[in-house]
Amino acid sequence: MSDTYTKLKEMLDKQGALSKEEIEKMVAASGEMTAEELTLLEAERHEKERAKTEKITMEQYLEASKVLDTAAEGSDEYNKALKLVEAYESGM
Repeated sequence: MSDTYTKLKEMLDKQGALSKEEIEKMVAASGEMTAEELTLLEAERHEKERAKTEKITMEQYLEASKVLDTAAEGSDEYNKALKLVEAYESGM
């Protein structure tokens, strides 16, 4: 593995997240990564982000579904419920 990948992986493990800007700065300072290293780093970033998100329960999903049936489309209540339903259905 390249020095850039190793440094970025250490930063990700320590901070729990990496921004695109941090990655770009490290690449500029330490050199390019291979496509495989970039893919691995992005997968690890995604996994850490996904682990941070709150799990939605079946009860929350069912309640949000009821709100979608009763709330006015476009209202704040409707939009919040829609996000919950979509997140649940996408497997989060």
